[in-house]
Amino acid sequence: MKIDSEFLPEKQCIVIDIGTKYTKFGFATEHSPRCIIPTCCEIDGTFIPDIYKCKDVQTLTLALTNFIHMLFYKYALVAPKDKKVIIVESLLSPTTFKEILAKVLFITYEVASLCFVPSHCASLFTLGISTGLVLDIGYKEAILIPVCEGVPVLRLWQAMALAGQTVENQIINRIDIGQLSPDESIDSIAEDIKVRTCFVTTLKRSKILATGQNVEPKTSDVEYHINGERSITISGDVRETVHDVLFKENIDEMSITTMILETIVNSNVDMRLKLAENIVLIGGTVMAKGFMARLKEELLEKLKSSKYNNLKITKFKFHIAPAYENYIAWLGGSIFGSTNNLNILSQTRENYLNENYVPDWPTTFTRQKIE
Repeated sequence: MKIDSEFLPEKQCIVIDIGTKYTKFGFATEHSPRCIIPTCCEIDGTFIPDIYKCKDVQTLTLALTNFIHMLFYKYALVAPKDKKVIIVESLLSPTTFKEILAKVLFITYEVASLCFVPSHCASLFTLGISTGLVLDIGYKEAILIPVCEGVPVLRLWQAMALAGQTVENQIINRIDIGQLSPDESIDSIAEDIKVRTCFVTTLKRSKILATGQNVEPKTSDVEYHINGERSITISGDVRETVHDVLFKENIDEMSITTMILETIVNSNVDMRLKLAENIVLIGGTVMAKGFMARLKEELLEKLKSSKYNNLKITKFKFHIAPAYENYIAWLGGSIFGSTNNLNILSQTRENYLNENYVPDWPTTFTRQKIE
């Protein structure tokens, strides 16, 4: 049997999604990443916990060089030279980060071609739809961008610093650190506590708990084990309410709920119903048990207010993607890498060396659609 060389592992396109907390790496046409690792590295023995926080160009270049080397040679066990690469990126990612990443991949690691795919558009590839309201709640911020016929509507984007880190700060502030030994830090286990023990409660229970009243049945306390040697108690109140911070309005009356409604209000009238019925949730934070149900309750509750009751929307519909929410965008990049559009929209190393320029993907994609 003859095997097409384009689908051999050494020929497959590589898909990388560099998030602020975790990076997903794998090959196009595959249904899940080969590895998911923290987005951190070392520079001359100094640990860099967050690559995106590197301020100067030299430090960022060294950080990305070391991180890409570790990603390919330690975890993926494949050489990047002459490979086609897709980078799934946030549309709000700093331009400097994008340009330095392209330079590292093209110059240092000599990849054959590079294509930047917006994560909000890539997420819709997994569902086979071209229009939707994509809400990405990762580690540091929630980003909402509507996509219309495959093109992100950037004038309607919304972003807030409400995400996984906000929930972890609630855990850090509300757990009795007296339970920990002097050499233990609550910061290092807050994420694991959040994932293993916490959930999103219903809107009705949240309102009752906010008044200080008891609600039945009560959520039980759990014992969280540390290193298999000792444990600390996580109260039922903490388990049930730490995610409520994502739905509370700030001084400007904004929350994750109002982000969605404001985007719908400001969109064209003929698009409002379509956006409300095509909501896509991505990012690790939305994986919390009960999150989608609570968000739907919050949206329907807000529709009763005088500010939004003229929208003429009676329901909201959420898509269920064929993957875990934390790598939906990566899967979209994997699907995109198996199409002919990859060769059309990618920039080759030769073109990069001649032009020293990284094209903007949304602009390129729009031009291709028009032509």
